[in-house]
Amino acid sequence: MKNPLVSCGCRRATGLTRRWLHTGLLAIVFSSLTIYPLLAALPNPVSQAAQPITGRVLDEKGQPLPGVTVVLKGTSSGTTTNAEGVYSLSVPDGNAVLTFSFIGYASQDVSVNNRSTVDVTMTPTATALNEVVVIGYQTVRRRDVTGANAVINPTDASKVTAQSLAESVQGLSPGVTVRNTGVPGQQASIQIRGVASFLNTDPLYIIDGMIADANPTINTDDIESIQILKDASAAAIYGSRAANGVIIITTKQGKEGATRISFSGKYGVQQAYKRWDLTNAAGFAALQRTQYQNSGQVPPASVATGTFNPAIDTDWQDQVLRTGNLQDYNLTLSGGSKTSTYLISGSYFNNTGYVRGTDFKRGSLRINSRSEFGRFTFGENLVLTNSNGNNIPGGINPIYDMASNLPVIPVQDPRYISAANPGGYGIGTYPDAVTYAFNPVAARNLATNKSNFAKLVGNGFLDFKFADWLTYRFNAGLEVSFDYIQNLRRLGTYQYNSAPVPSSVSEDRSRYLSLLFEHTLNFNRTFGQHNLNGVLGISQQTTRRDVTTGGRTNLGFAGGQYFNTIGAATGISTAAGGTPDDYRILGYIGRINYTYNDKYLLTLTGRVDQDSRFGANNRTGFFPSIAGAWRINQEKFFQVEWVTDLKLSASYGKLGIVVPTLGSFPYTAFVNSNPRAIFGVDQNENVGAYQAQLANPDLRWEERTQQNYGLTASFFRNRLTAEINVYNSLSSNAILNLTVPGYLGNLRGNPYVNTASIRNRGVEFSATYRNNEHALKWDVSGNFTTIKNRVENVGNQGQNINYILSGNTRSQVGNPVGQWFLLKTAGLFQTQEEINNYKGPDGQLVQPFAKPGDVRYEDVNNDGRIDVNDRQFVSSPWPTLQAGAQLNVAYGPFSLNLQLIGVFGYTVYNDVRRSLDSYQLTNFRADVNPWSTTNTSTTDPRIGLETGDQGIISNNLAYSDRWLEDASYVRIRNVEIGYAVPKALLNRAKIRNARVFVSGQNLFTVTSYSGLDPDITGANIQERGVDNGHWPTPRVVSLGVNLDF
Repeated sequence: MKNPLVSCGCRRATGLTRRWLHTGLLAIVFSSLTIYPLLAALPNPVSQAAQPITGRVLDEKGQPLPGVTVVLKGTSSGTTTNAEGVYSLSVPDGNAVLTFSFIGYASQDVSVNNRSTVDVTMTPTATALNEVVVIGYQTVRRRDVTGANAVINPTDASKVTAQSLAESVQGLSPGVTVRNTGVPGQQASIQIRGVASFLNTDPLYIIDGMIADANPTINTDDIESIQILKDASAAAIYGSRAANGVIIITTKQGKEGATRISFSGKYGVQQAYKRWDLTNAAGFAALQRTQYQNSGQVPPASVATGTFNPAIDTDWQDQVLRTGNLQDYNLTLSGGSKTSTYLISGSYFNNTGYVRGTDFKRGSLRINSRSEFGRFTFGENLVLTNSNGNNIPGGINPIYDMASNLPVIPVQDPRYISAANPGGYGIGTYPDAVTYAFNPVAARNLATNKSNFAKLVGNGFLDFKFADWLTYRFNAGLEVSFDYIQNLRRLGTYQYNSAPVPSSVSEDRSRYLSLLFEHTLNFNRTFGQHNLNGVLGISQQTTRRDVTTGGRTNLGFAGGQYFNTIGAATGISTAAGGTPDDYRILGYIGRINYTYNDKYLLTLTGRVDQDSRFGANNRTGFFPSIAGAWRINQEKFFQVEWVTDLKLSASYGKLGIVVPTLGSFPYTAFVNSNPRAIFGVDQNENVGAYQAQLANPDLRWEERTQQNYGLTASFFRNRLTAEINVYNSLSSNAILNLTVPGYLGNLRGNPYVNTASIRNRGVEFSATYRNNEHALKWDVSGNFTTIKNRVENVGNQGQNINYILSGNTRSQVGNPVGQWFLLKTAGLFQTQEEINNYKGPDGQLVQPFAKPGDVRYEDVNNDGRIDVNDRQFVSSPWPTLQAGAQLNVAYGPFSLNLQLIGVFGYTVYNDVRRSLDSYQLTNFRADVNPWSTTNTSTTDPRIGLETGDQGIISNNLAYSDRWLEDASYVRIRNVEIGYAVPKALLNRAKIRNARVFVSGQNLFTVTSYSGLDPDITGANIQERGVDNGHWPTPRVVSLGVNLDF
C-alpha cells in the first residue's frame, strides 16, 4: 500500500492544466476578495434576551460610524451599526457588557449598567499605515516611508515549521524569491529583486542592530518584526553591502507587568513529497533483454533467462528514505516594571531528516532586557545557539543514487566480501548488473559527516536623550562562533570497479569574531507644517576568521572499532594548515526625512564606506539615494471618502555588493610558501615559494543603481490596502574570474576583475482585505511579482566572445543569466530513409550513426554534423511570475490559516531523468515506452546498449532540451486549524491562554514536472535550475500547542 504522505499522482499536465497553472493562483488571490459580500450576508446569531438596548456609535469627529461590530461580551451574539451609526441589541440583564470594535479604532468594553441607550465614541488607533517600522538606524511611521519596504507578520512566518528564516517567509512578500531544500540544517536560498551578481545574491541581515548571519541563528518564535528593504532609498543606509536587499529582524522584548510564562510546542512527521516510479527486478530484466536484442548482442545467461536471484528485488528508495520528524519547543519568561523590562527564552529544534543518517539539532538561549534611568536607556539583546548535525559528505548524493541503482543488486551479500569491501556491500557485477551509482547504504555507513556550530550573537546599547527631539545611541554588536566539522571515511567501497580507498579522518575547526561599534544621533523636529527627522552616525566593523584543517589516512582500528581522531591515524597527512580571513569596514551614515504638511515627503540618504579588502585607490565608496512621495489624499481637490490613503513615491540610488569569496586581500598577489623542490648535491627537499595568483589592484565593489516607482493605497477605513512597485536596476562592475594562462603566475585560480553588468526589471503587487466586524472574522491577502534579468556586459572574455559558459547554460549579453544553451531536438527518426535524407551542404549524413527510433537534432549552423556549435538558447530557469496568497479565518475559538504559493514560467534541467533515460548502467522509469517498429508514436527513443551501438550515445544522450521540463507549480504551502481553549476551563489550571492546532505543510503540489520537486535550488547562480538530485522539500503534518501562564 502506498503511504498517503508520499503518493502524489501528479505527473505530466495537459495543455489545459498548464494554462490553469499560470492563471490559477492569481484567480484565487483576487477572486477571494469577492468572498466578503457573501460572508457579510451571513446572519449574526443574536441572543434571545429580554432587555433591548439601542445606541449610536460616533467617530472622534462626532460623525456616525457604520459597520461597527457590537457583541455581547463572552458570546458570539451581536450586530453591526447601520449607515447612521445606530444599532439595536438584546441583552440578558442590566449587568451585561458590550464590546465595540471597528478596523482602525480601539475596541471598547462598555457596561450596560441597566441603561436602555448606550452611546459610544470610538478612538482611532495606530493602523497599519500609522504603525512604526524600522528602516535602518531609525523608526518612522509606515505611512511616511518613501522607499520600497515590505513588512512581514512574524505570526504568519511562524506558521511554517522551518529551519531557516528564509524558508518561513516564502510567498509572504512580493519581490522575494525563496528556493528550499530538504537537507537538515541547510539554509534556503533567498533573493530579493532578482540576480544582481554572478557570485553573491545573499541579502544583508540585521538582527537587533547587529549585522550578522540570521539563517542558522534566529528562532522564528523570538521575532517581533521582519522588515525587508528592497530599493535603494530604503537600503542605502547600509551602503556597500545592501545591493541584494536588507532583512531587518527585531526580536521580542518584555512588557511591563508581572512575569508571564509562554510555551509553544510543535511535533510533526515528515516525508519526501514524492518518489520515483521505477522498474522492479523483473521489469529491469525484461528491459535489459530488449537492450541486447536491439543491439544485436548475445545477452548474459542471467539476462537471457531472467535468472537473477529471485530473492533480490531491492527498492533503493526504501533504503534511503524514511519517515522523519520535526520538533520545535520554545519557553519564554518576560515581564518588568515601568522603567525596566526583560525577556528570557529558550528553544530546542530537532529535524530528524527523511533521508536516513541525517539530522540537525539546535538549542538556543536568548536574553533581552531594557532599562530607563533618567535620560538614559540601556539594554542588550543576546542569543546563544549550539547546533549539531549529521549529514552526507560532499560528493555523495543518496537522492540521485536511489534512482539510478539497480534493483537486482543486493544491499549486502557475502559474495561481495573482499579486502577492499569487507562489509560485503552490493556494488554490482559484470556484465549483467553494472552501475556506477553509489550503494547509498554503504556510503552512509562508510562515510560520515558530523558538525557542531556554537554561536553568540547580540548587541548592547546605550541611549542618551539630549532633548525630546535629539537622542544619541551607542551600539556595540558581537558575533562569535566556533565551528567544527569532521569527515570520517572507513575502509570499504560503495561503487562498482572503484579503487580501494584507505580509511581516513579530516577535521576543520574555525573561530569567527565580528565586532561592531556604532555612534548615531537621531533627531525629529517639527516647525509648523514642516517636519525634519533623520540620523547621522559612524559605524565600524572588524571581522576575523581563523581556520585550521587537518587530516590523515589509516585510522587506528582495534576490537572492531575505529579510532576517529587524527592522532590515532598512522598514514599520510592529507590536509594541514589554514588561511585567516581578516578585514575591516568603516562607514559614515546619514539620512534626512523632510515632510511638509503631512503631504509632501523627501528622503536623502547616503553612506560612505571604506573596506580593507580593496586596494588603496578603491577602498572608499559613496552610496547615495534620493526619494520623494506625495500623499494625494491630503490634497483639497482629492477628498474621496472611501479612499483612506493614497501615496505616490519614486526613488533612485546606488548600492554596493561585496563578494565573500574574495577573501581579505584579493588586490594582492598570492604567494604559496608550501612547495618542495628536490635539487642540490644531496638531492634533498628544499622549501620554496612561487606566485600562485595574479594581483588586481583595481578591484572594487560591485554596484547596483536602482529606480523605483510606487503607489500605496488604502480604502474603506483601511479594510482594503494595496501597494504596487515598478523597479529597474542595473548592476555594474560585477565581478568575474578572468581566464589567464598558468604560465603567467596563475596557478591558484583566475584573478577577479570588475567586468560585467546585469539588469533586473520587475513589478510587485500586494493587497490585503480585512473583515473583523462580524463574529466571523477573516482576512485575505495576495501578492505577485514579475522579474526579468538580462546580461548587459561580460567584459573582455576573448575575441568575439560576449558570454560566459557554465555547464549547460550560457550568460550572454542580451539574454538572461544562466539561460539554457543546449541542442534542440526535432522528434525521433521514424525510418532509415528519413535518416538518409538528413544531409549537410556537402551531402554527408548529419547523424551517420542514427537508427530509426533515435533522437533527431537541429543542425543550426548547417555544417552537416551535430556538435557543440549547434547548441542554442532554449528557455530560462528564472520564473516570469511568482505569487502568494493567504487566508485567515476566525470564528469563536476556531481559526484557520491557509497559505498558497505559485511559481510560473521557468524550466528545470532534469538530470536525474537523463540518467534514467540513458538506458546505460542505470535503472529505468516504470513508464518508459521505448520506440520500436510497432510503437512509433512514443517520445522515448529506442533502447539499446552503447557497446557496439554508437548511436545510443551520440544520438540519444546528448545534452539537449529533452531533459528540460516546465516546472511551474502551485503549492499548498501551509494549512493550520486551531482551537482556543475556553477560559472557563483554563482558569482552574491558572492558564491565561491556551491554543491547540494541527497543521499540514506542502500538502499538495500541482505541477507537470516529473521530478521529485519543482522547487530547485540548483548548483550555483548560473546553473540555478539543474536538478541533479535535489533534496525535495518535505511534506510535514504537525500537532502543536501555545500556552500563556
